Amino acid sequence: MSRLLTRRRFLVGSTLTASALGLTGCDALVENSRVQSVLKIAEGFSMKTQRFLQGDNALAREFSTADLSPVFRANGTSMPDNPQYLSWMSAQFSDWKLGVDGLVNSPLQLSLAEIKAMASRTQITRHDCVEGWSAIGQWTGVPLGLVLQRAQLKPEARYIVFHCADEYEKSLDGSGWYYESIDLVDAFHPQTILAYGMNGRDLEVAHGAPLRLRVERQLGYKQAKYLTRIEVVADLGQLYGGNGGFWEDRGYEWYAGI
Repeated sequence: MSRLLTRRRFLVGSTLTASALGLTGCDALVENSRVQSVLKIAEGFSMKTQRFLQGDNALAREFSTADLSPVFRANGTSMPDNPQYLSWMSAQFSDWKLGVDGLVNSPLQLSLAEIKAMASRTQITRHDCVEGWSAIGQWTGVPLGLVLQRAQLKPEARYIVFHCADEYEKSLDGSGWYYESIDLVDAFHPQTILAYGMNGRDLEVAHGAPLRLRVERQLGYKQAKYLTRIEVVADLGQLYGGNGGFWEDRGYEWYAGI
């Protein structure tokens, strides 16, 4: 039996999920409260099962440079339609800064140069998209845990929220700003990095410049691009649609483990 007991395999075998229905349709089911409650129960159980079987610090498979995909598809937003982002881009992100705030003792405002000066990690991993495609890329960045240690989390901190510069679309909650979140287990995982480099070069705009999240044990929609702010919170219910992420507010599962 493969060591990867994926959430998708578990859910397909046990109940009807938004993933099994294509995730882009079946709105009536996605919005049905009974279906949502079943999904959340199954999702929580599969997360606990996967972490029990793998361990909190189990690594996603890493590859060699010979395995790099010749083409790495840029999915989702490829050019944020945001005047502030366009200004940063025109200045080659020299005046961009990453804010770190919320439940921290030492809020941060980090320039790209300051982030690049921190200890870094390079890893070659496979990106798995919920749409069914995958690609292998090399990522370089600072471990998220190092940034959070510098900010000094307060005891009540439970989740790390990533706010982004791309306004994906206006729907549901009236806000289309992309955001994502993970818990502290994934935040301090050694392969969870804030990536500023891809395949030996600075990130291209289509792949999330100047900084994107890589949380390698989860599906592609968790890998938030165009980061502008990290917020540390005790719960996710007060953010946007209350489900912890842009796509989660639209029916996707919050824990996208692979």
